[in-house]
Amino acid sequence: MTPRARRALFTVVLFFAVCAVVGSVLQRKVGAQSSTDESQLRDSLKTFTDVYALVEKNYAEPINGDKADAVIYDGAIPGMLRVLDPHSNFYDPKAYAKLREDQRGHYYGVGMVIQQQIDKKVYVITPYEGTPSYRAGIHPGDVISMVDGKTTEGWTSDQVAKALKGPKGTHVQVTTVRVGQASPLVFDLIRDEIPHPSVDLKYEIRPGIGYIHLTQFQETTGQEMSEAVNGFGDLKGLVLDLRNNPGGLLSQAVDVCDHLLTKGQAIVSQRGRAYPDQNYTATHGNNGKTFPIVVLVNRGTASAAEIVSGALQDHDRALIVGETTFGKGLVQTVYNLSENTGLALTTYHYYTPSGRLIQRNYAGVSLYDYYYNHAGAQPTDSTNREVKLTDAGRTVYGGGGIAPDEKIETPVGNHFQDALMYKTGDVFFHFAPLYMSTHQVDKNFQVNDEVMAEFKKYLTSQSIEFTDAEINGVQDWVKARIKDKILTIQFGQLQGLRTLADWDPAIQKALTYLPEAQTLEDNAHKVLTEKAMARNAAQ
Repeated sequence: MTPRARRALFTVVLFFAVCAVVGSVLQRKVGAQSSTDESQLRDSLKTFTDVYALVEKNYAEPINGDKADAVIYDGAIPGMLRVLDPHSNFYDPKAYAKLREDQRGHYYGVGMVIQQQIDKKVYVITPYEGTPSYRAGIHPGDVISMVDGKTTEGWTSDQVAKALKGPKGTHVQVTTVRVGQASPLVFDLIRDEIPHPSVDLKYEIRPGIGYIHLTQFQETTGQEMSEAVNGFGDLKGLVLDLRNNPGGLLSQAVDVCDHLLTKGQAIVSQRGRAYPDQNYTATHGNNGKTFPIVVLVNRGTASAAEIVSGALQDHDRALIVGETTFGKGLVQTVYNLSENTGLALTTYHYYTPSGRLIQRNYAGVSLYDYYYNHAGAQPTDSTNREVKLTDAGRTVYGGGGIAPDEKIETPVGNHFQDALMYKTGDVFFHFAPLYMSTHQVDKNFQVNDEVMAEFKKYLTSQSIEFTDAEINGVQDWVKARIKDKILTIQFGQLQGLRTLADWDPAIQKALTYLPEAQTLEDNAHKVLTEKAMARNAAQ
């Protein structure tokens, strides 16, 4: 068999493998399908093979190599899955490897975030602290010009990232160009295991008040959260930031809730057609360690992050503030297919402890609108939405994500802010290395009039038009971003993240709701006590 024929055969076999998985899952629990249904399925599959054979044989250009993969990877399989729902998904080998990497929370490489900018050069966005790239002295803003002596001109960031990764203990030579340096800098790095924690920032934002930013739910999240909470000592309050958290592993959402709820309290239930229903409860509990919690959410808070938000809200354990969340309550089971590909197939729906369905309606909504026109896809009021009650009797609604107890709108940037962030590619990111090439700063650095004068001079050099009124109108925002980028270069990513968190108006507003969260916690404790007394009286 020729390579071309083998490739074509593999793509068709893969398509049928996906069909088999989908079919087997959908047929479970409902018994054998009628002979008519089976006959229709066989006829449909035969039609597909006939069409594929005609295309492969007669299309104006050869259907081979990447194009053969695309027919199946980007065409037939995604098309089939999108008819089912917006979240069933197929992963080609590259995407599947990235999915597994994200779930594990580590990989082997040199430890830095890179990105191709408007000028087509690949820049270091930030080295992770404690990694080979950080220890070697690579800075945000460095341009990666060569890897192992090979020029990166014309490379994408994915190509550079692939070259930087490799087995633990192996060497890779990275050459960078840095503003203010007369010649390129050469770094000999030894690859290592690179942890990618889901908790990227945790610190005492006020005396006795902890702040935790949780980026996703991966295999280490439950342990990370436990260590973060316990690390604060005698905690008087917590702001848990789940904004733009896309979710992840259900098991880790359950673990996070288990550390915050009382033993025995419900966390989430899964209901589906192909498998038995499953109910998850707190098996260990918080051992009586309670404190007020404010959970900060927005439209990008989804899936496992909504499970945590919904469970804490239903048990009156936390005050949810921000915006209504994304509304993803479909559970995907990931199946490992041939040739390192994977299939994420929806097998369940998530329900909160009060019985709320998290998933919002997607019938008749385009895939684009579902993901990007979020406001238009969300219910605008409680009409026709299921009504449920929290433990303390507060009204909550299902079928459209988790609605906040207190609203905090995300500010919308104006035209001038957009110009600073996108016209030439984040001017703050490019200004900071230029400033640091002639200055030294300490942790008490503040953006004063002299720094602002240099920033304005830089804007002029980049042909970015501005007025003093425009800058003054968003001055706090501008100063926070300048300070973030400069301190990140000098002291690392964590200092930059903390700088933005200390400034962030939504976080500062969330802190003001801690007394309300305390009242909620007190009420929740009262309800639990009354229920316990009622159970004892009934015995």
